[in-house]
Amino acid sequence: MQIGIVGLGRMGSNIARRLLAAGHSCIAFDLDLARVDEIAAAGAQAARDLSGLVAALSAPRVLWIMLPAGSATETAIHTLSDLLSPGDIIVDGGNTFYEDDLRRAALLAESGIGYVDVGTSGGIWGRERGYSLMIGGTPEAVSHIDPIFKALAPGIGAAAQTIGRQGADQRPDHGYVHAGPHGAGHFAKMVHNAIEYGMMQAFAEGFDILRNASVLADRTGARYEFNLADIAEVWRRGSVVSSWLLDLIAGALAKDGQLLHLEGQVDDSGEGRWAVSTAIKQGVPANVLAAALNARFRSRHEHTFGDKMLSAMREEFGGHREAMQPQLQGSRGTRPEDIGARR
Repeated sequence: MQIGIVGLGRMGSNIARRLLAAGHSCIAFDLDLARVDEIAAAGAQAARDLSGLVAALSAPRVLWIMLPAGSATETAIHTLSDLLSPGDIIVDGGNTFYEDDLRRAALLAESGIGYVDVGTSGGIWGRERGYSLMIGGTPEAVSHIDPIFKALAPGIGAAAQTIGRQGADQRPDHGYVHAGPHGAGHFAKMVHNAIEYGMMQAFAEGFDILRNASVLADRTGARYEFNLADIAEVWRRGSVVSSWLLDLIAGALAKDGQLLHLEGQVDDSGEGRWAVSTAIKQGVPANVLAAALNARFRSRHEHTFGDKMLSAMREEFGGHREAMQPQLQGSRGTRPEDIGARR
């Protein structure tokens, strides 16, 4: 299948490479033309601007936007809406606020352009492991793009099959789900990332307690000097807390047991804030998610070893670097000039 890719950062370039490996045809664009040249060397067709990208695609066109949430994505969609034709489909695979999906889908529908929102999880490992995809849109548009979703997803062998799913939709078994109408994909991804905050915070606090166990000697006479890398390694094997996050922790500690290369200032990319705000609107208690989000805010003023652990996990799964600038405040926290920024 032919598809256009807009945005060739950490996620966009790997999505293109995974699709190319699966035999799909990719036409790619980024404001940083060096990235376009890199993906062209891997087999994609290069586009030097959005109009050239649209012109190179056969109707009905499918364009996957993989840009930071906010004005970067907004600018790309606005520009494309003037270039596309009825029957074409725009896919937003970034971390967009679901209310923006509802507005965009309605506006694009006036011109006969389809819109699909895809919550994309997998980080920098997605090219190898595949991406967990949460999809929102009409059944017709989602069905049309199914070959792309199937190629990007991990596949049925990525996890043991769940007993009792006989006769159920098989797409989730492969790693992707049509979650519902417009906005449903990003809503599910919003909650996914908020849960991720809570899981990461629990691991971070637990390892912080282990690291500080030696202070017990002053009160109880017990003195424990845990090898955190060894603890993480043994928990990976048969423990009820075994997970990919724990795998990443073990890898980070094996490389730097004290995490000295990290300060512990933990970024948040928006989804945690949106999820907690949505829970408040629903009247649904979200104590753990709110506490995990507030812990990230606190980390920007004072840092613990647990905060370093959070930074280490973000670095391992997403290639995220600690940042000193003010963080995303909402769905429009990105500058227009960031349209080609790395993810």
